[in-house]
Amino acid sequence: MENTNLPASQARQKLKEILQTKSITHGDFTLASGLKSSYYIDGKMTTFDAEGAYLVGILMLEEIRKLNLKIDSVGGPTMGADPIVTGVGIASHLQSNPLRIFAVRKETKGHGAQKLIEGNFKEGDRVVIVEDVITTGGSILQSIEAVENSKGAVEAVIVVVDRMQGGKENMEKKGYRFNSLFEINELL
Repeated sequence: MENTNLPASQARQKLKEILQTKSITHGDFTLASGLKSSYYIDGKMTTFDAEGAYLVGILMLEEIRKLNLKIDSVGGPTMGADPIVTGVGIASHLQSNPLRIFAVRKETKGHGAQKLIEGNFKEGDRVVIVEDVITTGGSILQSIEAVENSKGAVEAVIVVVDRMQGGKENMEKKGYRFNSLFEINELL
């Protein structure tokens, strides 16, 4: 499918279809938050899909631009955010206004430079944290802490899917702007 210069509404509809087809499974699941669920969203099945990554990149970049803030870099918790930040980075480059991208490890690497943040984050950066799916927001809060401990300023959190299980409220309670491309009720 040729997707260059798709209108946002068409890109969003196509991304919704990919999420519904590739990322949602029904059954009995225990989530990373410890909560039980009758469905599982494997966002990586969409964000590691070539078309899905492209659509997520352009739609996330659009959300970042809507913030009307000066943003220097985009990052989030590794693995979930890795293809998202890459998509956003490519989309921003194609629009001739590139953002730096990075990923936050769960723990510091035990060798080499022993970094917690990998990529092109710089001290003083104004940052948007991204993730594929949010339940309560634990992994996102760890990434925020890493960025803030490295003297970055988190301006917003944007996720692909909000499971609507407290993550948005947890982000807003801590003072972070929050947005999602989809809420779970749009996908089930």
